[in-house]
Amino acid sequence: QVQLVESGGGLVQAGGSLRLSCAASGRTFSSYAMGWFRQAPGKEREFVAAISWTGGSTYYADSVKGRFTISRDNAKNTAYLQMNSLKPEDTAIYYCAADLGGTIRLRLGASYDYWGQGTQVTVSS
Repeated sequence: QVQLVESGGGLVQAGGSLRLSCAASGRTFSSYAMGWFRQAPGKEREFVAAISWTGGSTYYADSVKGRFTISRDNAKNTAYLQMNSLKPEDTAIYYCAADLGGTIRLRLGASYDYWGQGTQVTVSS
């Protein structure tokens, strides 16, 4: 069992930055990959970024590449999503997720076993 709690969301103007955090508990954090997904009103959930259990490999959606950075601190059991140059189209609820199965298909939501409750990010124009 893994518990995930996101924080750091909020309201920001276009061009601004936010850093989301995902605090994990319940299993050895360094043993599983982490991902970030988002869901905007009326849209399906979409992949944002993922990071391997070591942090050595990262993956990004094309829409956020160059603006967002995923990282993890295994000593703090926390994953992060640094979001820069935010755009109104980044407005969504952001979820972190844990993949305990060791899959390489980290862009797929179905690969993840546990999800956080989400944190709202709103970018005003």
